[in-house]
Amino acid sequence: MENLPVGTVIEHDLYGKGAIVKDNITSYDIIFARAGEMQISKRKMEAEVVYLPENAPRPEFNITQIETMIRNVLDDYGLWHEKTELGEKWINGTIILRPGAQGLKEKEIPIEVFFHKIVMLRDRLRVLEQNINSNAKLNDEEKINLQQYITRIYGSLTTFNLLFHDKADYFVGQKSD
Repeated sequence: MENLPVGTVIEHDLYGKGAIVKDNITSYDIIFARAGEMQISKRKMEAEVVYLPENAPRPEFNITQIETMIRNVLDDYGLWHEKTELGEKWINGTIILRPGAQGLKEKEIPIEVFFHKIVMLRDRLRVLEQNINSNAKLNDEEKINLQQYITRIYGSLTTFNLLFHDKADYFVGQKSD
C-alpha cells in the first residue's frame, strides 16, 4: 500500500482504526486508537482505506521509483546483482568429478554451489568490463583490446549456458559475421 497522503484513515486487521500522521520514504507513522503510534512498512502494510482526504499533497516519488533509482545507481557501479536462476532440471543435482587414475576418490559437488560460482565469475567479469570502460588512463585502443579478451572469456564460458534458467543470463562470446 503506497502513496497514501497524511490524514488517510485506515482499518488494520491487528491494530484497528488509525490515521497516517507522517509519510516516510519506506514507511508510515500511524496513530491507532487502540495501539498508539506505530511505524509500519509501506510494503508490508495490509489495511483497508476508510477515508482518503481530498487535495492532500502526495509524495513526488513512491517506494518503487526510489528502489528503481537505487538499483540503477548500484548497477552503474557494478554493485547490483540480479537474481540468476538455475535451470529447473538441475535443481538438487550433483556434479561428479571422477579422476582418470585408478584408486583416486571421486568428488561430488552440488550443482547449486557450482552454479553460484559461475554466476559470481560472470558478475565479476561485468564489473571488470565496467572498470575498463570507465578507466580514464586507458585510451580507446587499449580499452578495445581488453574488451576483446573479456569477450573471448565469455565465449569460453558458453558451455555453462545449459545451467541457466533464462536465456537472457547466458554467456555470449564474439558473434561471427
